[in-house]
Amino acid sequence: MKTFQPKLFSCLSSYSKAQLVKDITAGLIVAIIALPLSIALALASGVTPEQGLYTAIVAGFVISFLGGSNVQIAGPTAAFATIVAGIVAENGFSGLVLATLIAGIFLILMGVFKLGSLIKFIPYTITTGFTTGIAITLVVGQIKDFLGLTFVNSPIETVEKVKEVISCIGSFNSRALIIGLISLAVLIIFPKFIKKIPPSIFAIVISAALVKIFDMNVNTIGSLYTISSALPVPSLPSFSIETVKAIIPDAFTIAVLAAVESLLSCVVADGMTGSRHNSNTELIAQGAGNIASALFGGIPATGAIARTAANIKNGGRTPVAGMVHAVVLLLVLLVLMPYASLIPMPTIAAILFVVAYNMSEWREFVSIVKHAPKSDTLVLIVTFVLTVVFDLVVAIIVGIILATVLFMKRMSDVTDAYGWKEFPENDDKEHIKHRKVPEGAMVFEITGPIFFGVSAKIADVIKSAKKDVLILRMRSVPAIDATGIHSFESIIKLCKKQNKTLILSHVNEQPMKTLKKSGMYKEIGEENICRNIDSALKRAEKILEENKS
Repeated sequence: MKTFQPKLFSCLSSYSKAQLVKDITAGLIVAIIALPLSIALALASGVTPEQGLYTAIVAGFVISFLGGSNVQIAGPTAAFATIVAGIVAENGFSGLVLATLIAGIFLILMGVFKLGSLIKFIPYTITTGFTTGIAITLVVGQIKDFLGLTFVNSPIETVEKVKEVISCIGSFNSRALIIGLISLAVLIIFPKFIKKIPPSIFAIVISAALVKIFDMNVNTIGSLYTISSALPVPSLPSFSIETVKAIIPDAFTIAVLAAVESLLSCVVADGMTGSRHNSNTELIAQGAGNIASALFGGIPATGAIARTAANIKNGGRTPVAGMVHAVVLLLVLLVLMPYASLIPMPTIAAILFVVAYNMSEWREFVSIVKHAPKSDTLVLIVTFVLTVVFDLVVAIIVGIILATVLFMKRMSDVTDAYGWKEFPENDDKEHIKHRKVPEGAMVFEITGPIFFGVSAKIADVIKSAKKDVLILRMRSVPAIDATGIHSFESIIKLCKKQNKTLILSHVNEQPMKTLKKSGMYKEIGEENICRNIDSALKRAEKILEENKS
């Protein structure tokens, strides 16, 4: 599969009028869903409402146009909200633009160097842990608007926000809570009766009408932000080398999260449609989309699982649907954006509560805690706690390190080297499978990968043998690393020093390549590397006979 092969061009070769109608319908519906979400996620990210739409329009169009999935819908997502808010609070919007640009470059490089398939090696416990953690931080960040609180400070960290909520609970606004609860009820109840229209639209219309008709003292988007319906204009932020260095960790976080979430969305979409995405093309498209979004005043974007699923369910089967969704949002920006000023902030909070619940993966979280090994549960909880208490960068780095260490521990536990016991020819034939080990030889069975975590253990077991010929049966060794090769070197040196012969039996493909590349193949000798245990035993007999003579 080619590194960069946008799905749009292959889809257009067999495109039909009927599919165009389906794509336009799906794009229109997805745009209606994306409209309130883009505004809500922009506000949760600490930027203006229209910047959420800029992101959905620009990044959404570019990613659909260049993407490696037929049905991916991209835009701002809840996973980025708290990260973006922290960057904006610490480095301003120009810092966010720079971080997003660099993240886009990282994503393109990931695709160019074909790293798309490596994302799947991030353990499920880590993705579940930080996803649930992000959901919690999103909820905590919306308590202020849901309760109508007035903060004295402007906290960034989740723990600080909790403290601020507690200290400012006296500024609670009952009218804001009423609007928030009504909005939440609409979001929960309406989908049970009305399937085609997004419940967030109903929540916005009903809550805005109540606030306006009854002149309720509730913050709205218009009372807190100046809303613009102007077209986004491309611009480059001013920056210095010091700024770039400071923003690199944030850019890395955005890139990794965008890669993980977009490819996860592609996998879900493949399962729903039976198609197959090109992960490296998708990463390049995500990078281009984020660069374009940053240049046009937007925020980080990635594939949105819920919007992608809605696209599929409504008949979207080509990237045209995603492009239509972006164009519809552009028309909304130009025509209807002033009406967004009427949306109550508690309604935005309620929408984000539902988004957080849907993304939280709490069922998977509970299932892992109940049924998974304790080591997996440890990785899950550590990643979750670090995401909430510190940030996603720390959570992912510590989570991956912890998961890697625990994986090596498991591998070292299952990797073993043990010697075949010698018995008279007619005794305990099952133990050695009717094969007689020549007097003066010993067979060692090695199971599991030979890597730095177990190499010393294997070497010590083999070095303790007191025989003239040592046979290493390696049929259960799938891989060997550099430390394993070093152990072989020490074993060979010891064998030469003690006039012993080393024979290898049933060497698999990866270990064989590694042995040849390192020069160990020649050191051991081609004649001493046998296809199976029977030929290895015959070779041992021959060596022992030659030694006698």
